[in-house]
Amino acid sequence: MKVYETKDIRNLGIVGHGDTGKTSLTEAMLFTAGAVQRLGRVDEGSTTTDYDEDERARKITIHTSLANLEWDGAKINILDTPGYNAFIYDARAALRVADAAIVVVDAVSGVEVQTEKAWSYADEYGLARFVVINKLDRDRADFQRALASVNESLTRTAVPFQLPIGTEHDFRGVIDLIKMRAFTSTGDGSGKFTEGDIPGDMQGDADKAREALIEMVAENDETLMEKFFEAGTLTEDELTSGIKKGIQSGGLVPVLCASATHNIGIAQLLNAIVGFGPSPADIGVAKGTSAEDGAGDEIERKISDSEPYSAFVFKTVVDQFGKITIFRVYSGVIKADATVYNITKNSQERLGPVHVIQGKALTKVNEIHAGDIGAVTKLKDTSTGDTFCDKAAPIYYRQAIIPTPAISFALEPKSRNDEDKLSAAIHKMLDEDLAMRFERDPQTKQFLLSGTGQQHVEIIIDKLKKRYGVEVTLHPPRIPYKETIRKSAEVQGRHKKQTGGRGQFGDCKCIFSPLPRGAGFEWVDKIFGGSVPQNFRPAIEKGIHEAASRGPLTGSPVVDFRVELIDGSYHDVDSDELSFKMAGRKAFRAAMEKANPVILEPIMTVEVVAPQEFSGDLMGDLNSRRGRIQGMDTRGNNQIVKAKVPMAEMLNYQPTLNSITGGRGSYTMEFDHFDEVPAQIAQKVIAEAVAEGRVHAHEEE
Repeated sequence: MKVYETKDIRNLGIVGHGDTGKTSLTEAMLFTAGAVQRLGRVDEGSTTTDYDEDERARKITIHTSLANLEWDGAKINILDTPGYNAFIYDARAALRVADAAIVVVDAVSGVEVQTEKAWSYADEYGLARFVVINKLDRDRADFQRALASVNESLTRTAVPFQLPIGTEHDFRGVIDLIKMRAFTSTGDGSGKFTEGDIPGDMQGDADKAREALIEMVAENDETLMEKFFEAGTLTEDELTSGIKKGIQSGGLVPVLCASATHNIGIAQLLNAIVGFGPSPADIGVAKGTSAEDGAGDEIERKISDSEPYSAFVFKTVVDQFGKITIFRVYSGVIKADATVYNITKNSQERLGPVHVIQGKALTKVNEIHAGDIGAVTKLKDTSTGDTFCDKAAPIYYRQAIIPTPAISFALEPKSRNDEDKLSAAIHKMLDEDLAMRFERDPQTKQFLLSGTGQQHVEIIIDKLKKRYGVEVTLHPPRIPYKETIRKSAEVQGRHKKQTGGRGQFGDCKCIFSPLPRGAGFEWVDKIFGGSVPQNFRPAIEKGIHEAASRGPLTGSPVVDFRVELIDGSYHDVDSDELSFKMAGRKAFRAAMEKANPVILEPIMTVEVVAPQEFSGDLMGDLNSRRGRIQGMDTRGNNQIVKAKVPMAEMLNYQPTLNSITGGRGSYTMEFDHFDEVPAQIAQKVIAEAVAEGRVHAHEEE
């Protein structure tokens, strides 16, 4: 396979809202460039990058997939990313290693909520951007309306580089506003076209659009601005150099026209990417740090083969054959069978063959050069987010921010066989999916599976069954309630047991008092003198602490209280640590009968992002969930509603949010504090705890 210089590489992240045609656009680019022999279709499950069985069954992109093609002497690496809310986080990780983003906008729907989110990821990494208005062949497709939504919701610097020829089903080509030529499709889906003069009825619109383009280019360069004022226009060379500079600086965003499924405008898109898109050499340097997790001093490493090698692992794929580690080389050259240093894990890795990726196919190559993307298989220690580098020239590359899971389910293996296989299967899936969480709740003892949304969790369960033969059932997670006291109480705990021979005796007097929320447990020894010997007092504390792990109302831990040990008595022969520990437990029980215990529930900070027209319904729904609205912000066309809501009321929120917003809303949720459960709800919680056997009558020990 041909070796490409850094200046001839283009790394593109294809991003946008779900169902805008990102995968179809990727397929059309591959087909037009001759990288695939047939134009695959999403609805047939035959595209190069949607190769996963879940993706083909659901006809959506779930994971970022890679492909590559050659066009006009350049190699283009394509990262085809998900656009649905539950999986959009993977677009962020992909853009971490891209040099430009292709933002796909539906010509009918315009900019949608996940498009704005993907745009913000490109902002985060300072990427150059192209906007492709796709599906111009559809009913009600409107280029100017879609362009207006881009200017309003994303950026005013987005300017047409093309105009569509024809509308809706008559869309048949594009006018290139730089060359001022018309490129009309042959209409057979081959991607071939004829070049000719601009149709007479479009000449005026084309002249006006070209003038707007020239003005925008001139705005980004003082020298060009002066020439523009002097001559009233720019030469084609001045325009071309100004465009490339404006795109790379982010001051100019080209808007292009396409129908991916009919393969119209694709060759012109590829020309624009190669002609104007930044190469890794144009970016110039990669930025890392001298310490892990972004700490330490910032380091700049020139993106060049001549520099010490460094690479960032941005994705891991696990299939039936093992683990595939995908990385971008930022400097130097990574060669097959080399031994590289993983600075993140402080270990050496022997690579074996290196590959380039085309969907699910791996092609062996001898080496991966600076700026390019490659893959290796069967590494032992390396995982997503790790950095390879020369030990003599250390550098860490920052990992993309992974979202906090928004939804959790309690997971239960269906059989003992499933239980035995579950741990290994989950471990492999965690390597691949960084937004997935699996943990055992120390309080409820349940295994919790968490994801970015219900669809995400459902796909995880499908994979467990299809790929690893593990079947599980899901239940809503048990809410991790806690208990506390509202009154002070002075109590005595007295343990006395005589069984013939040496007995047991321990006696203590304590004052239990409530503490502020979040204060935990506080122990104060106020005994002066020897009513209880010093060596027995810690046993009293231990007994109280153990008893507090199961409160009297729901069997939940009791928190936020102080215990003052004020008095007690002992027996020279019968007293020991166990006796005083039992006395402490009895003191706790006596206190719970007097101190007015109550149930505490976790309150979550919730942020809901959705188009403004849904904000009233969203606030009404959150209020019905006992939520307290904290405020609202605006981001583009979207409203952000902030609220504090009990966790118990948020377990079924995702389907409701989808119903209210038509799938256009998203939310994040994280723990904020504990608060008292209202009395009428507390009775239901207590009844559930009794029914489940979590609260038992205390037995005498």
